[in-house]
Amino acid sequence: MGPSAKSDTNGIASSNRNPPATNGGDASLNQPPLATNQAIAESADPSKKRKMGMLPLEVGTRVLCRWRDGKLHPVKVIERRRIHNGGPNDYEYYVHYTEFNRRLDEWTHLDQLDLDSVECAVDEKVEDKVTSLKMTRHQKRKIDETHVEGHEELDAASLREHEEFTKVKNIATIELGKYEIETWYFSPFPPEYNDCVKLFFCEFCLNFMKRKEQLQRHMRKCDLKHPPGDEIYRSGTLSMFEVDGKKNKVYAQNLCYLAKLFLDHKTLYYDVDLFLFYVLCECDDRGCHMVGYFSKEKHSEEAYNLACILTLPPYQRKGYGKFLIAFSYELSKKEGKVGTPERPLSDLGLLSYRGYWTRVLLDILKKHKGNISIKELSDMTAIKAEDILSTLQSLELIQYRKGQHVICADPKVLDRHLKAAGRGGLDVDVSKLIWTPYKDQS
Repeated sequence: MGPSAKSDTNGIASSNRNPPATNGGDASLNQPPLATNQAIAESADPSKKRKMGMLPLEVGTRVLCRWRDGKLHPVKVIERRRIHNGGPNDYEYYVHYTEFNRRLDEWTHLDQLDLDSVECAVDEKVEDKVTSLKMTRHQKRKIDETHVEGHEELDAASLREHEEFTKVKNIATIELGKYEIETWYFSPFPPEYNDCVKLFFCEFCLNFMKRKEQLQRHMRKCDLKHPPGDEIYRSGTLSMFEVDGKKNKVYAQNLCYLAKLFLDHKTLYYDVDLFLFYVLCECDDRGCHMVGYFSKEKHSEEAYNLACILTLPPYQRKGYGKFLIAFSYELSKKEGKVGTPERPLSDLGLLSYRGYWTRVLLDILKKHKGNISIKELSDMTAIKAEDILSTLQSLELIQYRKGQHVICADPKVLDRHLKAAGRGGLDVDVSKLIWTPYKDQS
């Protein structure tokens, strides 16, 4: 059994920060160590003795940690593990940088931590207890209002259990095609991969292996040079393949394992049969190499046209995420339906979608002569009326007069907002899309 993709859009345009350094860090960490066990033990200074008494640091401790930029940043200790052949207080610490996204969580050595900044462990436990009580008291309201960041089907206890289970990355790096990629988050690979820190993926069938030699043997036998399924779009070197989760179950499950390494709040369902996966590829004479994908339910009662979306890190900041969003709406137009991404949206997801909605809507408003209604905009774009309304309200381009919404489209204001929304990414050439909606297939 494997997971299918149903989640918020946490993977969109999410390459704002570089991935974390590995345990040793990079050259910017070649600075005098802040604290080492040996230095503490050899000194008779009372402050050093006090530091020695702190070790090993407890899970939950807050402290400053030197990051790859050479600066100290506040972190929280998430987990710890003994150093092989080390002393009783020799540990590595898995830390969360409280200023940054969870994808920058990493294992650190003691010499990266400023022990003078350690906050009292008792205070931390009290704070955690208070936070826990607040969560319990307000849980139902929070679930109702925010759907708890993509885990709306979990109660408070299950949510805490999920966060505990996924708090530490299990796979550090993967090899996919010509790229070695540092992962961002935990992914629930089968138990036999628990001892792996690196996995090797076949870039065509997405089977994964523990050793490079296994991958090399597999590649000599693997017949695929592109994702399974139907090629529904090709323009230049770009191709899009539609993969049916029911017909290609193993591929779909492997895709979900891979995607979870780069998506934080992604709910895993164990039935890929209900989903279609749209895999975007760059093509050359060696085959079609996956850039990213989005998934959608075959039948969505809520009119969702996208469940999960990801651009792989090596291909981010090249307009592919925007292309995938635009492509999902072109499919909705072919279906004759309005569409919307599955909720809840992550902060990054909302930012990406709001940018897409802004560019599409303002382009129409600039060219359109005379009045136009939200219903007409929805019919033209396949964007759900509620998304149009929220976008125009956020841009302060809509007013409520005499019981109806009125769009205020001053050309100078439109130009200013379009400039702020940034470039639109790669265009979808609709003439190259050859696709039949799933409901019409035999």
